[in-house]
Amino acid sequence: MKFDWKVKTAIALVLLIAAGVGGYKYYQGQQEAKKIAAVETTPVTRMNLKSTVSATGTIKPVNSVEVSSKVTARIKEVLVKENDTVTAGQTVATLDAKDYEEKRNQAEYKVTNTKAKYDRVKYLYSIGADTQEELEDAKMNYDTAVSSLAESQSNMNEMTIVAPMSGVVVGEPQTAGTMAVQGTSSPTVIMRIADLSSKQILAKVDETDIGNVKVGQTATFTVDSFNGKNFTARVSKISQTDTSNTWNVNTSSSSSSSSSSSASVIYYYVTLDVDDPDNVLLPSMTARVEINTAEKNDALVVPLSTLKTDAKGSYVIIKNEDGTQENRYVSTGIYSDEYVEILEGLSEGEQVVSTYVAKSTATASKNSSGRRGPGGPPPM
Repeated sequence: MKFDWKVKTAIALVLLIAAGVGGYKYYQGQQEAKKIAAVETTPVTRMNLKSTVSATGTIKPVNSVEVSSKVTARIKEVLVKENDTVTAGQTVATLDAKDYEEKRNQAEYKVTNTKAKYDRVKYLYSIGADTQEELEDAKMNYDTAVSSLAESQSNMNEMTIVAPMSGVVVGEPQTAGTMAVQGTSSPTVIMRIADLSSKQILAKVDETDIGNVKVGQTATFTVDSFNGKNFTARVSKISQTDTSNTWNVNTSSSSSSSSSSSASVIYYYVTLDVDDPDNVLLPSMTARVEINTAEKNDALVVPLSTLKTDAKGSYVIIKNEDGTQENRYVSTGIYSDEYVEILEGLSEGEQVVSTYVAKSTATASKNSSGRRGPGGPPPM
């Protein structure tokens, strides 16, 4: 009886183990079937592909000038207003000349005085009554007075402010009574004149994209003022240094150098000539630019989301006709926002897995401590 009990227990245990193994394999099969059914694919196809670089910039006139005074004087009269069209050489403002008139009158008197003295000394020298030194001093005083008069007259000529170029007065000019201060660093800007018939975009392009941008490439852009309308432009210049000149440590202070070196992104200025036949774009508008860097018709493509990379290169997951999957390494061409060109590795019509499914392995359902993670089979 004791032996029969042991046999029965062993048989029961074997049956229990067999049932558990069978249940586990059945569960695995069900999970694999669900995963195969859940995989979505997209066919390798052909289409016209365009690669672009996005950038943001500011619209500005090609030619513009800040009108300021060469002398310090109070503005007497402003003869133009904002949006007026002016021509080169046109008088646009006058300055108060009272102080400079007084200086010119004094200079004229000094010229007359020194001239008379010089003529007298010259005569006396000719008869031996004065020395060579006295003659030279008189001549120097006369020449100095003439030079001072010329300077005073030049300053008087600056009392009339003329337009240095033809264009449109952009922004409100200074008002009469404002002191116009001369200078090379921060002079008073009386008004700004711009030629609005030709405009440009000064755009900032990320360093990761600048290598794809070339002079002559076309571009489209939009501005907030005209929703839904696309304007066109063409790349005319690419700056050879970044926007902050971070490479030139000699031109930066220690504080600016440290802040520049800590910046995460480097930008380069790209200038684009704008097509604006209706003259509707205004200076300082923000332009959102798409530069066309490459274009190819009938390109073999897959969605960019299906492309993966590892240490060996770029690859996609192919679903074969029998339902199996394989990694296929490919050579890529140009990129758009949604698609990538495939140069080698795929054929048109092949099915590329577009949803990622983790491989089903014993270790994939366990965490680092060896316990089963979520989604594993129920405990036996």
